[in-house]
Amino acid sequence: MQLDRSHTPVKRGGMQVGYQGRKKTKTSNLLFLTDNRGLPLACSNVIAEQHNDAYKLEAYMIQILSQLKNANLNHRGLFLNADAGFDTESFKTYCREQEIIPNIYGNPRNGNIEPQNHESIYDRLLYKCRYVIERTNAWFDAFKTLLVRFETNDKHWRSWHFIAFIIILLRKV
Repeated sequence: MQLDRSHTPVKRGGMQVGYQGRKKTKTSNLLFLTDNRGLPLACSNVIAEQHNDAYKLEAYMIQILSQLKNANLNHRGLFLNADAGFDTESFKTYCREQEIIPNIYGNPRNGNIEPQNHESIYDRLLYKCRYVIERTNAWFDAFKTLLVRFETNDKHWRSWHFIAFIIILLRKV
């Protein structure tokens, strides 16, 4: 499984909007989970962008895992690839509690690029598969409705993403 966030500029304001200094605009984002072929499996609720990747990460993962459970998809024993923005001890602990094996690149800001204890692993070869979620984010950018957020209601904007999930799945079948 692959985990990443998608940052989207917001033009008309609305719910869950925050200023992102790096992009110099107001943005919203969603947390996506894909399989190893890049098919989107689940996404979080809309997140205001003034926060970093690790903000309320466990709460958003509860939402994502409940979507997997509702779809009768088992997450136990699977590897989860995520970039350095998700490198927090609390998130790794949460993953282990959910029987997910975290394969997270170490964040240099934390001072640890390689795992420090025997409970953490980092497999470089497995991590190379993370490009599939970047490709999925590029697929989302092909939908003009998702490229820039004009929706003021976050439920509507999230629903557009679910429609994109279906279209991406149909293109792969």
